[in-house]
Amino acid sequence: MMLGSLAAKNVLGRNRVRTLLTIAAVAVTIFVFILLRTFITAWTAGAEHAAQDRIATRHKVSFVIALPKSYADKIQMNKDSLGVTDVTWCNWFGGKHPQRESDFFATIAVDPQSFLRVYDEIQLSPEERESWVQNRRGAVIGDALAKKFDWKVGDSITLEGTIYPGNWEFEISGIYTAARRSVDRSTLWFHWNYINESVGQRAKDQIGWLVSRVEDASRTAEVSKNIDAMFEDRGEQTTSMSERALQTSFLGMVSAILTTINVISVVILAIMMLILGNTIAMAVRERTNEYGMMRAIGFAPRHIATMVVGEALTIGLLGGLLALVLAYPMIEQGMGRFLEETMGGFFPYFRISGSTVIAALVLATALGALAAAIPAIRAARLNVVDALRRVG
Repeated sequence: MMLGSLAAKNVLGRNRVRTLLTIAAVAVTIFVFILLRTFITAWTAGAEHAAQDRIATRHKVSFVIALPKSYADKIQMNKDSLGVTDVTWCNWFGGKHPQRESDFFATIAVDPQSFLRVYDEIQLSPEERESWVQNRRGAVIGDALAKKFDWKVGDSITLEGTIYPGNWEFEISGIYTAARRSVDRSTLWFHWNYINESVGQRAKDQIGWLVSRVEDASRTAEVSKNIDAMFEDRGEQTTSMSERALQTSFLGMVSAILTTINVISVVILAIMMLILGNTIAMAVRERTNEYGMMRAIGFAPRHIATMVVGEALTIGLLGGLLALVLAYPMIEQGMGRFLEETMGGFFPYFRISGSTVIAALVLATALGALAAAIPAIRAARLNVVDALRRVG
C-alpha cells in the first residue's frame, strides 16, 4: 500500500504539466485505437452476426448475373427433401434520391410475404405488414433511413432508377427496426412484382439472388450443396453458401483496407509506448538522488522497480480511462449515429464493443508497464553512493 501511494504521489505531485501532457498523449492514442477497432468491428458486424440458418444462392460466375425466378419456385417445391423451411428472392434496384444523389442507400426488390418470413428480424407492426403486402407500390424503410430523409409512413416518394431507368414512385407503408445487428437499417425494400411488370421481356422474371432458411443450421453446408446440384444441368448454375460466408466474401474485397487499419493500430500503440517510456525515463533520472536515499534507508531494488512500474501503470490507466470518457460521446453517440444513418449499408451497427473497451484498458496499462521496464531495471540497479552524489 505504501509503495502504491508513493507511486501515485509521484505521478500527480511532481512535474504536473509533463504528467498531464503524457496522460493526454496516451488518451489520444487509445482514443484513436478505439476508433479504429470500432471501425473494424462495425464493418465485420454483418458476418459476425449473420443468421446461422440462412443460405444465399447466387449465379456461379458472378453476383451481378441474374437468375431465373423459377429457381425459387423449384426450391419451394422441393423444400422438404432439401431441408429448407422457406425461400425468398431479392433483386438489386439501384434507386437514388433525385435531389440527393450522393446520399447512397440500398434499394432492393423482394417478395414481401416470403421475405418477412425468411428475415424475421425485420420488425414491423401488423398494420404496416398488411399495408405493405397489399400495396403494389408500397415500400418499407429502415428507421435510420427514415430519419435521414425525414420520411414518414404514408409519404409518397420518387426515386430515380439506375439499373432500371426512369422515375419510380413508392408509398412508405412502414418503418422497420432490426432485431439483429447484421441488418442494414438504411435500406428501402419494395415489391419485386412492381419492377417485373414494368421491364421488357428480356429482363422479365429475373432475380438477383435467393435466400433460403434451413431447418437445421448444422446442415447448412449439405443443403447448399444439394441446392447447387439441383441446378447443375441448367444454363445458369449456382453457388450457395451460408449468410456468414456471403458476408465474409464481401469483406474479402476490402481485406487490404482492414489489414492496413490493423497495422495502423499497432503503430500508434508503439508510439504511445515510446512516449510513455521517455516520460518515465526522464522522471527516473530526475529522482536518482531520491532513489539513492530510499536505498540507503532500507528499500530493496525490487521496491524501487515497483514504484517506477507503478507510476507507468497509473499514467497508462488514467490515459485509458480518459480515452473512454471521450470515446463514448464522440464515437458512439456522435460519429456512430452519423454513420448508421448515412452509411448503414457498410456500418449497420457502429458501436463500441465491450471487447474493445477491455482491450483498450488492458493495452494502456500493459504497454505502460512495458515502457517502464528499462527505466525500472536501471533504477533498481543504481549504486547507492553514485545515486546520492548525483544531482538532477
